[in-house]
Amino acid sequence: MRPSSTAPTIEQVLRRPIPEHIAIIMDGNGRWAQRRGLPRLMGHRAGRRAVREVVEGCVALGVKVLTLYTFSLENWERTPREVMGLMRILEQVLREEREELKKNNVQLRTIGHVERLPERSQNILNDTRRYLEPNDGLTLVLALSYGGRAEIVDAARRLVMADRKKKIPLARIDDDLFRRQLDTNGLPDPDLLIRTSGELRVSNFLLWQLAYAEFWVTDTLWPDFRRKHLYQAVHDFQDRSRRFGRAN
Repeated sequence: MRPSSTAPTIEQVLRRPIPEHIAIIMDGNGRWAQRRGLPRLMGHRAGRRAVREVVEGCVALGVKVLTLYTFSLENWERTPREVMGLMRILEQVLREEREELKKNNVQLRTIGHVERLPERSQNILNDTRRYLEPNDGLTLVLALSYGGRAEIVDAARRLVMADRKKKIPLARIDDDLFRRQLDTNGLPDPDLLIRTSGELRVSNFLLWQLAYAEFWVTDTLWPDFRRKHLYQAVHDFQDRSRRFGRAN
């Protein structure tokens, strides 16, 4: 659904139930840079402010989980220069924002094949996660080297390995058991998916978890996304009737 024309205030948004888990496909960095005659990496750097805006906005709203589609498995197919540039931006953001994240009581979690990241990136991720571990507020989940299909395949492999060890009865293999094999084990499914740049697809993101999420799409490119857009998305979400397949 496209956003409404008038952005609500945070006071208006807080009057109604807030989504527990928001997931965001941060799209449009390259187009933002291209329109300005800048290198693509400048668009990714410009997206840093938007990340801070949504994190602080989610903290203000009392959202429990925020998942950001940061780097997909398909992104490894980009040029080595762009990939390394993205890793350096990730490292810089983690180093320079950790104090702000600490102050906002944010904890950090990752999903995806993080072991494929450069060793330096992994070390900075682990250091930041440990630094924020005492926090008990918003859980910020970074989907890194992540793909929804790969996650489901990995979950199936874990289930097969568990069956070899424990001989799991067929009747015990249900949604709940399978869910516990996913990277997002222990987290609620997203209530709201936000996608920037106007594209109408999920791009291999949280394929299992988005089964009953509400989608909200804006033409705004990610570097231009601000807290007002987040509040508009949540406000529009609050107007939805979530029936989960039921008649009423």
